[in-house]
Amino acid sequence: MKIVGMAALLMATPVSAQTLTAEQADSIVKGCAAHARAKSQSHAVAVVDTGGQLVAAWRMDGNGFGSMEFSLEKARAVAAWGFPTSGMVDAVKGTPGFADAPFVVAVPGGIPVFSADGRTRLGGVGASGEAPADDAACASAGIAAAGLKSERAR
Repeated sequence: MKIVGMAALLMATPVSAQTLTAEQADSIVKGCAAHARAKSQSHAVAVVDTGGQLVAAWRMDGNGFGSMEFSLEKARAVAAWGFPTSGMVDAVKGTPGFADAPFVVAVPGGIPVFSADGRTRLGGVGASGEAPADDAACASAGIAAAGLKSERAR
């Protein structure tokens, strides 16, 4: 009976409250691109849902396919673990075996995406192509441009 009740609850909840929409993902990549252009930078950006599935991607001029693949790996790492790839740098150093775990990327540039109220994790954004701190700033700017949060509400 509990499974039926949970299924009914999920069906009654609007899809946008459960998942990252294509429109939101598009706003994220466009926000990141605007941020990059303002700084004369070029990034490859990938946005994934909580299952690590690609929702939107944008490879700005000047980036090869390696940057695009790396941005996707950063986004998937964040989707899998729920925290920024910058935090994985410290986790690799402080947690034996974490470096060998699946979907670990110990390079900044992957940022989680939360709903506008910060309560629901929707997916992850990965950016690559510039210095890691610039990649992370680009991803965060894209999330903010979409009206979403990059941190869980406390």
